Amino acid sequence: MTQVSALARVFGYLSLLTLGGGMAAYPDLQTLTVDVHGWLTLPQLEHLYSVGQAAPGPNMMMIVSIGVMTAGIAGAIVVFVAFFGPTSLLSWTVGRLWSRLEGRPWFDAIQRALAPVSIGLLLAGCFTFAKGAVTGWVTAAIAVLTFVVLMRRSINPAFLVMAGAVAGMLAFGRV
Repeated sequence: MTQVSALARVFGYLSLLTLGGGMAAYPDLQTLTVDVHGWLTLPQLEHLYSVGQAAPGPNMMMIVSIGVMTAGIAGAIVVFVAFFGPTSLLSWTVGRLWSRLEGRPWFDAIQRALAPVSIGLLLAGCFTFAKGAVTGWVTAAIAVLTFVVLMRRSINPAFLVMAGAVAGMLAFGRV
């Protein structure tokens, strides 16, 4: 039962970091689930996050898998409620108040300040993920090529995920 309560505390905390999206919570997700509690290895976390990105629906649904791997069905339920509950309640509350605050002098300043904060949190998550995923020149080349293609072309990212998987199988001899 201690694992379930630890899952509730960790994912309740992580839910409040998702201002910039799920990737904003990734650095602390990695620290807490891999380094502090040892619920996953870094490759397992990267795999779950990658599958979450490729699967339909919100990518952070992958956190339910962490709950299952740690404490079974009870862990899955607790992680889901702890991660999505506080953020949903906060978003609902702020959404109801936001329209009433429009026109106040500081309203526009808050809106302009939240975008760079979100981008900073997102980039921190991306760099944390990259440190674990980019392990050599081959993976660095795949990452750079993917970034360049995304910046220059309008292409469905699913095709890039598939191309990266094929490149990895070819490069690392898993064919």
